[in-house]
Amino acid sequence: MFTRIFGKPKQEANALTTLDKLNETLEMLEKKEKVLQKKAAAEVEKAKEFTKAKNKRAAIQCLKRKRLYEQQIEQLGNFQLRIHDQMILLEGAKATTETVDALRTGAAAMKAMQKATNIDDVDKTMDEINEQTENMKQIQEALATPIGAAADFDEDELEAELEELEGAELEEQLLQPATTAPAAPVQVPAGRLPVRAAPQRRTAEDDELAALQAEMAL
Repeated sequence: MFTRIFGKPKQEANALTTLDKLNETLEMLEKKEKVLQKKAAAEVEKAKEFTKAKNKRAAIQCLKRKRLYEQQIEQLGNFQLRIHDQMILLEGAKATTETVDALRTGAAAMKAMQKATNIDDVDKTMDEINEQTENMKQIQEALATPIGAAADFDEDELEAELEELEGAELEEQLLQPATTAPAAPVQVPAGRLPVRAAPQRRTAEDDELAALQAEMAL
């Protein structure tokens, strides 16, 4: 009995210590995520500067580094989600333990009441005990409900929602009026037809840069 009594504070202390450790880890991951987001934004700005300077190779390298930072940011987000899930489970387990202890105390009080009850009140007392036992079973069944809804998120639904957001933003950009001024007409002497310039061939590097610039604009 004494071991059980003195063992409860230690268990509660361990649970609180674990929750504090999880909170510290969560704060550390959030700080790292902010740093990586700043680095990714800086790479985008560098890529824009290199693009203006016609340095395609350097701009592409900046965008590749941006993607690496984004992958790390996504990984940190997954870590944070797991920690949140673990904290929810631990807090639920702690609440369950405290609830069971409270119910155990109530059961002990009911036993003491039974001993002090007269023989004429036995039937009445037994009815009360049965009612309390049934309530306890219902509480235990409710507490047995699984916790951790984050693990049940549908990734396909999240991807579809993200595609809708990207499509809406792209449509908004396409609807914006062009800001470039129209080209001035070319004066051609009478009797002479303008010579059309031969179209320049796009290289694979130009296509890759254009695709990365479009992604950067999103």
